[in-house]
Amino acid sequence: MSSEAREWVWEHSSSRGTARLVLLSIADRVADDQCVSWASLSSLAKRTHASVSTVREAIDRLVDAGELEQLDDLTGPQRSTVYRLPLAAKAVAETAEGDENASHASKGEPEAVSALRISALRRCGIRPREVPESPVRGRKPAVPESGRSRRKPAPRRTGNRHSDVPATGTQNRSEPDLNRRYSSSGAAVLSAAEWQVDPATHTWTRQQGHLDRLGEEGLRAADAKWRAHRAAHTPRAAEAWAADWRSWVAREHAPSRPNLYTVPGKNTTAPGGMTRTQAHTAALLAALDEPTGTEG
Repeated sequence: MSSEAREWVWEHSSSRGTARLVLLSIADRVADDQCVSWASLSSLAKRTHASVSTVREAIDRLVDAGELEQLDDLTGPQRSTVYRLPLAAKAVAETAEGDENASHASKGEPEAVSALRISALRRCGIRPREVPESPVRGRKPAVPESGRSRRKPAPRRTGNRHSDVPATGTQNRSEPDLNRRYSSSGAAVLSAAEWQVDPATHTWTRQQGHLDRLGEEGLRAADAKWRAHRAAHTPRAAEAWAADWRSWVAREHAPSRPNLYTVPGKNTTAPGGMTRTQAHTAALLAALDEPTGTEG
């Protein structure tokens, strides 16, 4: 039944980005028409190439949108979290009932959605969560057959309990591993010195002709000059640094460009004691006095 759940996500889910990948990963483990699945945060982070914090935020958005429910009274293999796709389960149940029962199904939730068949879920390794015995109140009542769902995940504990997955991680395969330090919002934030030219930016220099115009040495010089000027800037996202770097390289002149202070036939450095304005004026006057070969 995972194919029906995945098809519902592709065709009807309003989720986007990482949230859509998380929902597809959960739907991939759906075992029957109840659209119940299990997954751990670490496994979802590995499958979606996202950080654990980003996966948590994606699950929160899916729960708020009503496309995902977290079943606290159930537990999956290796004590993993159990989820249900309620809208997908309703669509599967309506399809199974047939066209003649479509009007009746629209009046309320089908039984397959409102009550879970725990006995069927046991075959997939999903079972009621064991309630520890309390020394004061004794053992709590057994979990009912239908299970209990909630709209919001439980408050998260401080820290990262998943040692095999980094607290932060690359969310996009096209993003270089060097630019992978993330802020609390999930966006990459780093200084100009930490940012490295990614393959897409390097390809841009070739396609735009800047590599041919500046050459490898000139491109390295432009990069060093950019980093020196941006050293004191506040950290930014990797995409912002890439755009700023491209703008800088596009304005950079080739190393073979004549020195503005050069006076033909004289020393290439600015005359001693001259201000910059005076040096510019001297260069312009020297250019006017230079023979052009058209004199009579």
